[in-house]
Amino acid sequence: MSRMKNCRSKDHHAHSARFPGRGVPIAGLIVAAGLAVLALATTLAAQPPADLGWPQHGFDADETRYSPLAQIDAGNVQRLQVAWRWEIPKDGARLETTPVVVDGILYGTGPRSYVFALNAATGETVWSWDPAIPLEENGGPRACCGDVNRGVAVSGGKVFVGLLDGRLTALDHADGSVHWTVQTTPPGSDYTITGAPRVAGDKVIIGNGGAEYGVRGYVTAYDVDTGEQLWRTYTIPGNPALGHEGDAMVEAAKTWTGEWWTAGGGGTVWDAIVHDDDAGLVYVGTGNGSPWNRDHRSPGGGDNLYLSSILALDADDGEIVWHYQTTPGDDWDYTATQPLMLLEIETTSGQTRPVIVQAPKNGFFYVLDRITGELLSAEPFADDLTWATHVDVATGRPVEAPGARYGLTGIGLYIAPGPRGAHNWHTMSWNPAAGLVYLPVQNANYYYAKTDTYDYVAGQWNTGTVRGASASRPRRPPLKGPANVLLGWNPSQNREAWRVPARGGHGGTMSTAGNLVFWGTGSRLAALNAATGEELWSADVGRGTGSPVTYSIGGRQYVVVAGGQRTSGDPPRVWAFALDAR
Repeated sequence: MSRMKNCRSKDHHAHSARFPGRGVPIAGLIVAAGLAVLALATTLAAQPPADLGWPQHGFDADETRYSPLAQIDAGNVQRLQVAWRWEIPKDGARLETTPVVVDGILYGTGPRSYVFALNAATGETVWSWDPAIPLEENGGPRACCGDVNRGVAVSGGKVFVGLLDGRLTALDHADGSVHWTVQTTPPGSDYTITGAPRVAGDKVIIGNGGAEYGVRGYVTAYDVDTGEQLWRTYTIPGNPALGHEGDAMVEAAKTWTGEWWTAGGGGTVWDAIVHDDDAGLVYVGTGNGSPWNRDHRSPGGGDNLYLSSILALDADDGEIVWHYQTTPGDDWDYTATQPLMLLEIETTSGQTRPVIVQAPKNGFFYVLDRITGELLSAEPFADDLTWATHVDVATGRPVEAPGARYGLTGIGLYIAPGPRGAHNWHTMSWNPAAGLVYLPVQNANYYYAKTDTYDYVAGQWNTGTVRGASASRPRRPPLKGPANVLLGWNPSQNREAWRVPARGGHGGTMSTAGNLVFWGTGSRLAALNAATGEELWSADVGRGTGSPVTYSIGGRQYVVVAGGQRTSGDPPRVWAFALDAR
């Protein structure tokens, strides 16, 4: 961890009792600092509002994905039935969207950045907008991992969406007409956008992807009203001959060697963005190196800042305040772009502190002080984890296993996790009453071997690793745990509380004050007891689910998720469930 700039925050320990859903006005409620989350959740559960949406990507700015709604609870959830469903008229990729619900309208996205607005009570179409982005074979953008989109942001009468071709567009919330569009990436480049933008005050913030194609990562803030660029923060240094953008890039360049900039270097911010308004900080997670193998990317070694890191940025100007690198000198595509969450919890030392937590690809669950960046604890959450033995909390660095640096040894080997990670985009959620984070986990291993030579080729994957099957490889070792499992994870103790094996792949999760966690698993949306993990209800919604949300309209609570892929025989749809629906 390194601190680049003084934080302008107030005494944050005095503000440690913030409700994750603080956007909900509760007149006259006075809550003691250490009990705010639980007390407010209990109050709202007893007096659920008649209308409460899902206003932001993670429900609140802290991205807890916890709703105080409790009409649907562990005692009646088995009465959930389909209230309505809506077929998405665009297919070609799996669904990763999190719908946003504001003023009774549900806004979501489908493949190739398709945007739709629905009546959240009936499923009737309000409007839709197709940016008409062509497929790659027809001249469209190259996307590393599918033409997916994770959702929109809604603020000030505008719906903000990042497009696969690198544009950021502001649509009118009422009719979908375009207010403004800005090209956030070099036109015709191999940058893409698949993540959801976030709004922080008067700024809409967006990152990008494309590291395998040889790009340099950055995150940008734009004015919500005009689309004017307010600041841009690069996540890794560029060509020193062109000068560095500030002190942080000067320091970062000292950790790189060779001519890394010829292949871009990577470090893209393709998903995780959260913000703390009180601290004046925006937190982003950065991605892997380009190419993957450090010995080709930075032949003299080095940590290669700020790859695979959590960065705290000044919300006013984007300057880096502090950083923590989860995987120094990343050799394995262990991005730290997985969901970030802000909590106030009692840590293993017995103190209640404002923290930021993340379970990135590398298989360790991190708890850091979100004001200072101090590492508080890091524990393995993956069953199959062989690249490192543990994280040294005193130094903040992982203790790597012998031979894990396949480029240095010249010997290929199977390492776990693989490049899909122990946790990927699949959203995790929090329940303050249970004190648990719900974490979709993957166990997988992968054969890593360095190529003998490396030359960057534009328009192609550039990993610097041997890809494809080979008879010379050793036998793949068996997995040490289930391929997919949902964990109830205690962040205060940084350990597993319970687990449920998955039936197929993961979608995202969401939790409620009804003692429930909803989880996309295989082709199902399942409801589990938030305290114990016991499955209480499920419904088939099609393969490849996105992230569920919940909201209430006219006193009726709905649970909604997108699921289905036409290639697997399931048309992509939005599904809405409610108690005793007809």
